[in-house]
Formats: sequence, structure tokens, C-alpha cells
Amino acid sequence: MDIENRENLRRLLEPIRLLILDVDGVLTDGRIILDGEGRECKIFDVKDGHRLAMMIGQGVEVIVITGRNSQAVEIRSRELGVAETYQGIRDKVKVYEEIIARKNLLPQEVAFVGDDLVDIPLLKRVGFAVAVSDASEQVKTVVHYVTGKPGGRGAVGEVCEMILKAKGKWEAMEKRYEFSRGDRRTF
Repeated sequence: MDIENRENLRRLLEPIRLLILDVDGVLTDGRIILDGEGRECKIFDVKDGHRLAMMIGQGVEVIVITGRNSQAVEIRSRELGVAETYQGIRDKVKVYEEIIARKNLLPQEVAFVGDDLVDIPLLKRVGFAVAVSDASEQVKTVVHYVTGKPGGRGAVGEVCEMILKAKGKWEAMEKRYEFSRGDRRTF
């Protein structure tokens, strides 16, 4: 990415105060696992979760809006400190408009990560629209950024890191985990 594009990306990311996430195909790889009794199982990436928690700790709010209902989503959202979780939503734009009105946010202060056709109306309304790398091709044509990583495999963490870097908060977060050269193990 050239310097001009990096600067444009930073300008879009810097004002973000709210990150909205879809679930299936974004926080997960999109597969739905059902056991023999019809219970649903979802697989979440721990690094995505860690970066979400880091970002929430730095004051960027996270909200989940998904078309499906899943107890696993409710549990994972609670574990990570997600502010609000909306499940079984058919009209994500309506929920988004209610949220930004209630929180007194401007569209440019909101980012959304989606992956499929149902996400396009919301992607067109936010200040920073993101598609995961394995999103449908139609979605990729309407976003500001396509992640290098697929949904459920680091895409959300990538977006969190970008937001924190644009806000000048990533370096301090990273330093918390560094250790001196003498502490490195050699194998």
C-alpha cells in the first residue's frame, strides 16, 4: 500500500468510536456445526477475541448484529465485553440507525465488518466498511477495505489492530507484551 492510500486509510479509521460486527463468516468462518440433538456450535478465533478485548479496553465500543440466534454468540460476546448483541436481525440498517441515534454518533465514527449480500446496505452507510477476505465478490465492491485474513481466522483482529494503530494506541499496547532480548529463548 502506498503512502497516500495509507494516509487515506488512517483518516477513515481515526474517528472510529464503534465497531459493528456480523458473526457468521466474520467472527466465525461461516460454518454452522449442529450436533445430533440440534445444538449449534461455533468456532471463534482466540486472537480475534484478544484484539477485540484490547480495543474495547482502549475505549472503542463493539456491537454485534447478526441474522441468526445462537447462545454461543451471547456467551462469547459477554466474555469479550461486547456492549450490545443483537441476534435474529433481518434489517441491520434499522438497528444501526437506532444505535447511532441513541449514542449520538456520526456515520464516520462507525466501522462495520461484513461478508455477505445481506450486509451490503449497512456497509454502504458506515464511515469505514470492511469485507473479510473470503467475503462474496459483491460485498468486496462496496467496501473501503478487504482484510488479508478470512472470517473467523484473524480478520477481526486485523481490523482492531488497524483502528488502534490509526488512533496511535497500538504501539503502547504492543510494548506491554514485549520482553528484553535477554529474555528470548533459543531452541
